[in-house]
Amino acid sequence: MSDLHVIFGTGPLGKWTARELVKMGKSVRMVNRSGKADRLPVEVEVVAGDAYDAQKNIELTKGAAVVYQCAQPAYFEWAEKFPRFQTAILDAAAKNGAKLVVGDNLYMYGEPHGQPIREDLPYQPHTKKGKIRAEMANAVIEAHRSGKVRAAIGRASNFFGPDDHVVTDLAIRPALQGKTINLLGRTDQLHSFSYVPDFGKLLATLGTHEEAFGQIWFTPSPTAVTQKELVQLMEAELGRPVKVLVAGKTMMSLLGLFNPMMRETVEMMYEWTAPFVVDTSKAEKAFGWKGTPLNVAIKETLAWCREND
Repeated sequence: MSDLHVIFGTGPLGKWTARELVKMGKSVRMVNRSGKADRLPVEVEVVAGDAYDAQKNIELTKGAAVVYQCAQPAYFEWAEKFPRFQTAILDAAAKNGAKLVVGDNLYMYGEPHGQPIREDLPYQPHTKKGKIRAEMANAVIEAHRSGKVRAAIGRASNFFGPDDHVVTDLAIRPALQGKTINLLGRTDQLHSFSYVPDFGKLLATLGTHEEAFGQIWFTPSPTAVTQKELVQLMEAELGRPVKVLVAGKTMMSLLGLFNPMMRETVEMMYEWTAPFVVDTSKAEKAFGWKGTPLNVAIKETLAWCREND
């Protein structure tokens, strides 16, 4: 049986999935546009490829046991590119008889109305990106049900941590530099954050557990906290106050006039204006590990920011 695991994407999720697979003794090949990536174990092979090119994907995944989809187009290009992108990866995995593990988010569940989000909740997307994610997830599960490919989906809430340049660069790194951090919505509502090393560990776990396929799994994550409490954890670690700017929907709409990334954030503000709590007990029970405690995750993330400032 092949021990080759092929990961599309060398962003934070791809890197942490690769690190976990290397720990397990697997051979890892990563695919991105440039064929280059830093801060990876020396055992990892990085090759150039275009994930939209189905034929090239077939070549790059030949002989693979498992293929991981950890890449995505720009936030504002999802509708145009994301489903096509996933299909080309899924078809390659199917052609080569490899299993497929997809890194996903929670957009397809829609507004939780204060209820904990669980894997088995129905999809009720009310945003453009939520509908895209729902369609893509349904396509993966249908491919599994039909026997086209054995597939599993791993999901996380808003993630942060080493190698991340979204939440980490906006809401954590500036605190280290004595600058103002940027938060969204309300700071008094409970919110589940995921730690990207845990997300990578989940995907590697799914790819190496036969019983995980055909199912959806949430990343073991720390207990939900308010954004105010998140700031307090940073202040405790830094030993000084942290300056905070909180952007509401109006501010994000204005910023979106000039920045397409900000514009796409507006419809997702519901995650930050009411409780957004994720129940990750399914994976915790099945695989026997919990998410990194939030104070440890903050400490490790700040240490990474110091080293990579």
